[in-house]
Amino acid sequence: MSLQPIDPSRDFTTTIDTLGTCTVNSPVRYKNFVSDDDRVLYDLNMERVRKRLEQNRAISFEYAGPRERIYFDPANLRAAIVTCGGLCPGLNDVIRSIVHELWYMYGLRRIRGIRFGYAGLNPDVGLPMLDLNPDMVREIHYDGGTMLGSSRGPQPVDVMVDTLEREEIRLLFAVGGDGTLRGLKAIYEEIERRGLKTAVIGIPKTIDNDIAFVSRTFGFETAVGEAVESLRCAHVEARGAPRGVGIVKLMGRHSGFIATHAALAQGDANFVLIPEVPFDLEGPQGFLAALEARMALRGHALVVVAEGAGQKLFEDLGEDKSGNRKLGDIGLLLKKRVVAHFKAIGKPAAVKYIDPSYIIRSVPANPNDCIFCKFLGQHAVHAGMAGKTGMVISSWNNLHVHVPIEMATMHRKQIQPDGILWLSVLESTGQPQYLVNAT
Repeated sequence: MSLQPIDPSRDFTTTIDTLGTCTVNSPVRYKNFVSDDDRVLYDLNMERVRKRLEQNRAISFEYAGPRERIYFDPANLRAAIVTCGGLCPGLNDVIRSIVHELWYMYGLRRIRGIRFGYAGLNPDVGLPMLDLNPDMVREIHYDGGTMLGSSRGPQPVDVMVDTLEREEIRLLFAVGGDGTLRGLKAIYEEIERRGLKTAVIGIPKTIDNDIAFVSRTFGFETAVGEAVESLRCAHVEARGAPRGVGIVKLMGRHSGFIATHAALAQGDANFVLIPEVPFDLEGPQGFLAALEARMALRGHALVVVAEGAGQKLFEDLGEDKSGNRKLGDIGLLLKKRVVAHFKAIGKPAAVKYIDPSYIIRSVPANPNDCIFCKFLGQHAVHAGMAGKTGMVISSWNNLHVHVPIEMATMHRKQIQPDGILWLSVLESTGQPQYLVNAT
């Protein structure tokens, strides 16, 4: 696993905020309690850990799990769940896990479902909340999407916190990606400013797997599995036509994790283009020249491109409702330029283009992601009931830990161009290490 870069000039702590002293005996009956003193190391490299320990600078995260004493009395608590951003396999599994854990392990009977993202916390939008119970969520994990609905874009922070107060919600679970977590951070800061005893817990959700200090997000494995099938089909199409080129565009606004993992799993990709590694289209060292050489050698090619790759080829298109830069369609641009290039040299190519993005987003989670979502929901509830706040549940070194929301929103996780993952892709595809012209 590539470690997240840590800027030594930035002031941050891995300490998790709490609402106060935990005085209520936990009703969790399995007694597998953990302590706040249980820590998980950030880095597993023995030499680096030794040096940091000598300097008293070893970085570690609080271990997730049930606490023997909790902050909230379940009889007097109302909790709520909100899902935000784009769809992702596993959203319903997380909702179901949270509801089951609150209901069966902690005896909580007042659970609200906030409709269509943060818009459901704005009364002007007019979306009534749902009362959730195990019967309502019994079979939702068989379906893709989210039973609560979702939306993008911010809402007025003061209005959202007013709604939480008015509805007497003291524990909020927010499931979403970078924009959602930034929104939750703003809610947390407003709650702190008002001096409220309300806990907020984030569950990182992004199909792109690009949340900082989170080694894996739910839905990613399902997405890779679905993407592999698209690559297989594109490869068949490319081989089945004279001078065939298959181009598949996959999700990945800022990070090429789906593209790289799918290409490695499928094994037939000849080019993988990702946001982290710049490339030129034209010129002797550019992508089109490399593709031309590949076609001369084998007569067909499979190209995998992440949606955020090659954005220097487009004008600035502004931002979307979530504050993300609007992307130019690199897949369609590649198709157009590949067709034009081979026509210009008198060797027309049969280009087949596949964009499975929204199909992949809407499928149910696979079994491994289902299990992962179950863990995330359970640990989120344990943290929230213990009065933890301003944090996200993270998977780190194959363990579940608590990460401050400040750290999770520091930056986006990206592939390191000199790291083992990208070098493995280069070995698998055989593509040139650099698709850029000398300056």
